[in-house]
Amino acid sequence: MANDPIVSSESELLIVVDNDDNILGYETKANCHKEDGLLHRAFSVFLFNKRLETLLQQRSGSKSLWPMFWSNSCCSHPRKGEDAMIAARRRLSEELGVDLPLRPLFTFQYEARYEDRGTEKEICAVYAGLLTSPVGANPTEIHRCEFVDPDELDRSLRRDSSKYTPWLRIEWPRIRQHHWREVSELAREDV
Repeated sequence: MANDPIVSSESELLIVVDNDDNILGYETKANCHKEDGLLHRAFSVFLFNKRLETLLQQRSGSKSLWPMFWSNSCCSHPRKGEDAMIAARRRLSEELGVDLPLRPLFTFQYEARYEDRGTEKEICAVYAGLLTSPVGANPTEIHRCEFVDPDELDRSLRRDSSKYTPWLRIEWPRIRQHHWREVSELAREDV
């Protein structure tokens, strides 16, 4: 039905890569995440308002990995044949109901296991964007969203990082230390 919320599927084909990000083939999302995981491409998006507060989402309780954890504005995977930037904008529309330009910040590789349910093993492209319109969070994907002051997020991660996804715990300090100037420029851009 047209009113059904758009969700990512465990059967969608993700891009499996080697440590140099060369494509090795394609595998289902479920298989990329099970047991020790397969290295695959991913992306993370941090959306900011004009006050440079970042929009965090609390992941849906139905997520197989890190349910109900707080994470960045949007994160997912490019599908077979899909560029990461195009995939990021697609997922922003599907998860938050917004379409906006994104600025690439950096790419990194990480691995994190969630209990006995599976592993994220990703080469992840990180983007930033300026949010100037309200969001419409997809309840199938997101439990809730809130804007957080950057200094408060710094403090919260130092106090108790256990409520945040592992990729946010890696990405946020790197943004603050090495890319904050680029993020600050977003708030000065005309949209």
